[in-house]
Amino acid sequence: PLVFISDRGDMAARLAAVRAGGQAYFVKPVNISELVDWLDGCAALHLAEAYRVLVVDDDEVMNEYLVRVLHDADMMAQAVREPLRVIDAINEFRPDLILVDLNMPLCSGQELARVIRQQPDYVGIPIVFLSAKTDLATQLGALSLGGDDFLTKPLQPQHLVQAVAARVRRARELRALMTRDSLTGLLNHTAIKERLEQEVARALRENSTLSLAMLDIDFFKKINDVHGHPIGDRVIKSLARLLQQRLRQSDLIGRYGGEEFAVILPGASREAAMRVLEPMREGFARLRHGAPGHEFNVTFSAGIATLPPCETASSLTDTADRALY
Repeated sequence: PLVFISDRGDMAARLAAVRAGGQAYFVKPVNISELVDWLDGCAALHLAEAYRVLVVDDDEVMNEYLVRVLHDADMMAQAVREPLRVIDAINEFRPDLILVDLNMPLCSGQELARVIRQQPDYVGIPIVFLSAKTDLATQLGALSLGGDDFLTKPLQPQHLVQAVAARVRRARELRALMTRDSLTGLLNHTAIKERLEQEVARALRENSTLSLAMLDIDFFKKINDVHGHPIGDRVIKSLARLLQQRLRQSDLIGRYGGEEFAVILPGASREAAMRVLEPMREGFARLRHGAPGHEFNVTFSAGIATLPPCETASSLTDTADRALY
């Protein structure tokens, strides 16, 4: 990506930059916050997780073919031959989209779609039916039972990849609007609580450990009162950015509310969580915020709870909150 920084802000200069391949244009003196926001967005496009597709077909040869085509397109694909195992596979694999064969002996594609759609957590996952049938009545009937698209066998690889990519991209955009905090881009309050429930269930099932950290920016009201809400928002975004940079990709970060954050660290003991968070706490305290000549430092506090001994998501949250305060 090419970014232009210039003394000029006129249309001729901007047009020349566009014609030279520029994707962003900033006029001096550059607003560093806006520049960093653009860079964050640019980096997010390149670091996006590969599309995850669950393939459900009782034909082993077809399963292998679909998985290979999707893998060749840099997607993550997992196949399930037994429809009765699909719910477990959804919980484990967390697919962006489900490809379902319409005609299976133990459970038809339509029946499977209705089972999936009965569960609120899975309502937003696109379901694409696969079938050799080409009559419109069959296709419309299948779509009316919870499907989002219909692909006819035999499938051309390019057609399959394009159809899946378009559906997943749209689903991710919609999911981001529902689950992401508009200021920081982190998971919102509802989404981080749901992910905590899922991670606790996974940890209990796999007999593994998990830590939850609750973070709060100290004396945040004073920052807003003295420096104004726009500066306060920049402080919140700075902490969000620090957490995203320093934590593992498997860790989950959410804006719990206001200036409070929640961090889920799968597989981390209390001591490991401490080793991760303490350097971040110290590093954040050294950052300078505000405008030149009116800079100030900010700190945050954190409380950590671990499973075990905690056994539920609510006990983790309560324990971490008490530790924080």
